[in-house]
Amino acid sequence: MMAPAPLSRNALHVVIDMQRLFAEQTAWYTPAIEGILSNVVALSKARPAETVFARFMVPQSAEDATGRWKTYYRRWPSVTLDELDVAMLDLVAPLTAIAAPGSIVDKETYSVFGSPGFTARLQGSATDTLIFSGVETDVCVYASVLDAVDAGYRVILAKDAVASGDMKAHAMVIEILAPRLSEQIEILTTEAILNLWRE
Repeated sequence: MMAPAPLSRNALHVVIDMQRLFAEQTAWYTPAIEGILSNVVALSKARPAETVFARFMVPQSAEDATGRWKTYYRRWPSVTLDELDVAMLDLVAPLTAIAAPGSIVDKETYSVFGSPGFTARLQGSATDTLIFSGVETDVCVYASVLDAVDAGYRVILAKDAVASGDMKAHAMVIEILAPRLSEQIEILTTEAILNLWRE
């Protein structure tokens, strides 16, 4: 197996949904987030200017959502703003301290490519590589990864800096689904990514 190529200054670290909404006791609580937080922090601190933090934004109510998202939020009414404290949409505390002004982008879709702020960040930039961390591996992270693949980016999935509320589904992505696209998705540890960034 060939060693991965070094990372250029044109690599962008994309942190997906590392929010209180998933880190605290809500209907979407993801216990495994605690186990990856230190790695997400390490990647974010390595290149804070080249790190973007995506937040999953929820509607006021299910009826304020569009299309089949209405059905989705009827299942999860406790995470709509009618019932949820808006502060739960904030990044977890260690990342709030790292996030630079303008580094937070909001999305109402699984994929970060559904965020106007994110696509604006990419437009006109020399970004050629996207490194993904965050939650959930099998939902928002993987949706973003596949869109990045389709857009032609070099894609790196930080396997010890992603997690899910369903760790069997997480393992399915890391061990089966992503490796099927081995020419387009690199699966690396946080340490390996940090080492590539130092080269």
